[in-house]
Amino acid sequence: MTHPHLDTATPITFHRDPPRAHQRAAAQVMSEERLPFTVRLVRNEEDLAKAVHIRHSAYARHVPTFADTLRFPEASDFEDGIAVLLAESKVDGSPLGTMRIQTNQFGPLSLEHSLTLPDSLQGLSLAEATRLGVTGAGAGRLVKTVLFKAFYLYCVQSGIDYMVVSGRAPVDRQYDSLLFQDVYPGMGYIPLPHVGNMPHRIMSLKVQDVHPLWKQANHPLFDFFFHCRHPDIDLQAAEEMVGMPALSSRFSGSSAALAG
Repeated sequence: MTHPHLDTATPITFHRDPPRAHQRAAAQVMSEERLPFTVRLVRNEEDLAKAVHIRHSAYARHVPTFADTLRFPEASDFEDGIAVLLAESKVDGSPLGTMRIQTNQFGPLSLEHSLTLPDSLQGLSLAEATRLGVTGAGAGRLVKTVLFKAFYLYCVQSGIDYMVVSGRAPVDRQYDSLLFQDVYPGMGYIPLPHVGNMPHRIMSLKVQDVHPLWKQANHPLFDFFFHCRHPDIDLQAAEEMVGMPALSSRFSGSSAALAG
């Protein structure tokens, strides 16, 4: 049973806290690693075209029928509160991966068109990661990991309370490995009308809990996230983009230019 309507009476407040003790400590022992690719925010039509290309090709490997709907930019790519990450090869500039991040500053998350989130997530600043796609080549695993680090950093910089994801099988296993938890424990996979009724698990992770949870669990990515600086992740404009207008208004042309 789906719940397309939402209670939007509770205002969503975005805040940026000063660095916490663990963040200051991590900065003091930070190493630096260069990557064979960059990850940055989409800024123009050419960037978005690259993101759409790798998005479509990635989905075509696993859900080809649904991938046919992803050949062109989606309306969500141009909505307020949207940021699109793009991973590009340093060798030739080819797209290697992408992720779309949507905050709920301007409206409900995409998945909220299919179900109502629990009370524990109401009235909080949320960011949903969608349209994750990476190259099928050998670098794909590393690209995916770096995109998730960029997602986390984006949320930290933007004052997000919870990261939210939806994952079909077996994609949901990667969220389990990152210690995301089901927002409705026991419900398992829920058909979501906004993605063709494909069953997904809806999962969340509190941004402030990532460091202590991963440290306690001796998570294999703890040092990669917290003790290693990656200059090739460029999120300098992340704080600005949370309150920026839709991507289409920042293009010199219109969204229609990418649809043909």
